[in-house]
Amino acid sequence: MSKKQDITRRDAVKIAGAAGVAAAAVTFDRAPGIQTVKAANNQVQMAVIGTGGRGQYHLEHLNKVDGGRVVAACDIFEPNLKKGIDISKDKPQGYKDYREVLARKDVEAVLIAAPLYMHFPITKDALLAGKHVFCEKSLVFKPEEIHALRALMKDRPKQTLQVGLQRRYSQYYQTAKAMIDKGTIGDVTNVYAQWHRNLIAIPSSTWVMKKNDPRGEEANWRLLRKFSGGLTAELASHQIDVADFMFGSSPEFVMGVGGIDYFKDGRDVFDNIQMIYRYPKGQRLMYSSICSNQHLPLFGGARTQFGEVIMGTKGTIHITVGTDAEAALGLWFAEPPKKEPTPPGSKAAPAKASASLTSTGAGSKGLPILLSKDQIATDEAFLSKELKFARRWLYSKGVMVPEEDKNPVDVQLEAFFESVRTGKKPLADMEVGLRDSTAVILSNLAMDEGRRVYFNEIDKMGLGKPAPAAPKKG
Repeated sequence: MSKKQDITRRDAVKIAGAAGVAAAAVTFDRAPGIQTVKAANNQVQMAVIGTGGRGQYHLEHLNKVDGGRVVAACDIFEPNLKKGIDISKDKPQGYKDYREVLARKDVEAVLIAAPLYMHFPITKDALLAGKHVFCEKSLVFKPEEIHALRALMKDRPKQTLQVGLQRRYSQYYQTAKAMIDKGTIGDVTNVYAQWHRNLIAIPSSTWVMKKNDPRGEEANWRLLRKFSGGLTAELASHQIDVADFMFGSSPEFVMGVGGIDYFKDGRDVFDNIQMIYRYPKGQRLMYSSICSNQHLPLFGGARTQFGEVIMGTKGTIHITVGTDAEAALGLWFAEPPKKEPTPPGSKAAPAKASASLTSTGAGSKGLPILLSKDQIATDEAFLSKELKFARRWLYSKGVMVPEEDKNPVDVQLEAFFESVRTGKKPLADMEVGLRDSTAVILSNLAMDEGRRVYFNEIDKMGLGKPAPAAPKKG
């Protein structure tokens, strides 16, 4: 290695710091398909319907992204509506009835963050009013809504419908998918995913039943089946979509168990679920969500709660999405090299023939997943290569980790605005959302009925009984 490349750790820190500044100035606006819009007259006029916890979260992020302006906010609960208006830099006009929002001709698009049971009614009315829609997952609540929404959108090809599955907009998850497509980890056979939390440690959570709340049942909607799909809809939906994305298909069937075992507080959704999904090529997703422990057995315990393990015949990927406070993480591990059998009678023959069957061997060291900005091209300028070598050296030493240019939540919002302006198909479009909602509905059915539920069952669910024949006259 030349002297210029033989850098010390201190030199690498300096260079990588310069690289970070360069990345902020150059690559920040380079996310695939994202345009930076500064002109006020090119801002999408948006309304946020549902300004509870998730709606307020989106309003905070909308303050930081270009492409849209929040002109209206709506919630039936006055304190949440006021918080939403206060959070937004645009100071939108407040409403309690979403139909009044949809009647505004200047509202081009709506972001729906209402409770799950209201997703389809609001989405339907918004589409009929000619609005573009960004709807939080899970897209719909009931089987009949799957068929109805698909039929409704069939006649509205120019209206954008995007679903809040932000991992599809993450550079980390896109890179993992590219590694799979290139065969880097071989044939992908299994995914393990979890979202574990310890609700005993956070009693103020919306997942703990609130007593004496003036909203009554509405305050506890996540915990009641008539409003909610439970852990499957609110958490597992994200990670089922990750498996669909990585496998490139939807499951054939699901089976699982769930129970109300730890929180006897009046809820009727499960407080823990474990499910297995089988995919067309024999691939499987194993999923777990519990509410009594938040340990994540990935990344040396450096993160908690949620993450995925993607297992292939040549390697394994550990991955988790970032939060507002933590960067996304991704590591990949190579499988041990294939050992050729020793010819019988050879001097190198092992003393014990069974040793290779009983010894597990040493594991491989996890290597950081390199994002596109860290890939080195052969025709790249010298300084650019040096900056990348420095960053990669620091990654290998654990001094720093690759970071996405933007939070995927911001990227998906900017992508939505671009789709509204240009008609570009969203990465998380209606069909992605409906496949995800199908998985949620059928997973809960599998746990309720204690059986293997096939995904083609959705084709006949929710269609209703045929109307009786009219009586013959005379």
